Amino acid sequence: MALDPFPYPNEVYPEDWFRELAVQDIFPETADRPFEIDLGCGDGTFLNLMAKHYPERNFLGVERLLGRCRKVWKKSERDGLDNVKIMRIDTNYAVKWLLPKGVTSRLHFLCPDPWPKKKHANRRQMCQLTFLQSIHNLLVPGGEFLFKTDSLDYFEESMEHFHEKCDFFEIAEWGEDDFFYPITDFERHWLDQGRTMNRVRLIAK
Repeated sequence: MALDPFPYPNEVYPEDWFRELAVQDIFPETADRPFEIDLGCGDGTFLNLMAKHYPERNFLGVERLLGRCRKVWKKSERDGLDNVKIMRIDTNYAVKWLLPKGVTSRLHFLCPDPWPKKKHANRRQMCQLTFLQSIHNLLVPGGEFLFKTDSLDYFEESMEHFHEKCDFFEIAEWGEDDFFYPITDFERHWLDQGRTMNRVRLIAK
């Protein structure tokens, strides 16, 4: 059996994993395009649909699991997308240390692990001020941070934390038809079971 190439043709594999990247390191030929990031992009379904709909924008998927990264690569190759890249790395490290600052127009954080057990509650990223500050640092002024979760408990705790400690974002309207925004496979799974998705759209001040 032939092995997949390594790194993948659309994989971002820095020479130095301890240096902050520039957009030119990710999209060297089209660095002037609007730049979006999908944290925990899974198998890339949402990422690829966004890239197809917005060919004038660049999209970077961040994902920790090798199998999912491989699926992102294969889907983008199959669809002939030159505006999709994948980086295999932990989300926290990427956000705090590696991704370029002040250049992201939209950042997507869709259905992250809600860590439902009480002993794991401190791992909820949306309830960590340092994580939210790091997200803000990645965005251009007026850039958008879009968060979705199927866990109402996680969502309510996140919003309580946001209102108490987070003065560098403001909440914006997010209507169903405001803009194109595909449903992820994970989201569809929960909706088919009659569950509700909770979401918020934050604008960087």
